[in-house]
Amino acid sequence: MDELGQVQADFCMHGMAPFPCNIFLIGFMGSGKSTISACLREAFSLEAIEMDQLIAEREGKSISDIFAQDGEEYFRGLETQLLVELQDKQGVVVSCGGGVPMREENVATMNKSGLVVLLKATPETILERVKDNHSRPLLEGHKDVAYISGLMEKRRQKYEAAADFTVVTDGRGARDICAELVKKLLELIKQKEGD
Repeated sequence: MDELGQVQADFCMHGMAPFPCNIFLIGFMGSGKSTISACLREAFSLEAIEMDQLIAEREGKSISDIFAQDGEEYFRGLETQLLVELQDKQGVVVSCGGGVPMREENVATMNKSGLVVLLKATPETILERVKDNHSRPLLEGHKDVAYISGLMEKRRQKYEAAADFTVVTDGRGARDICAELVKKLLELIKQKEGD
């Protein structure tokens, strides 16, 4: 049994509802948010929401088209609106778009209904993961380590300020990352209950 299997077994043994709050995954594009969201959904039967995917479905067009036709500001407004809707849910894992933590109102909304987990990877890892993907408007025409590194640095402070804790994803499998994330999450929940 791997580490995540052990964490799952512990939940079953104690009859615990795993997550009494929402889990918001933040981080740069390609840091592993969608992969980890899917892993948590599968391991703990959680509802998982991909913000970008849901917004694209609702708008009836791709994120690239929303950026091109309506502008980035319009898209950022849709993200904020969706986070407000999610306040009424519990035990949902939310894969946030890379720009979500840049707005303070978004961070405040996430803090009201859940815990915020920052997934981190190096610019080299990010490039490797996104190089063949053309659905990321901010990276089109800029797929190189220097550009990615610069954009990550611009966002770093806001990301770190928004996060309850950080998990590094470089060179690791999804189950390993999920096991670390859930352990840290439980520690934090127990800590908050003890306060």
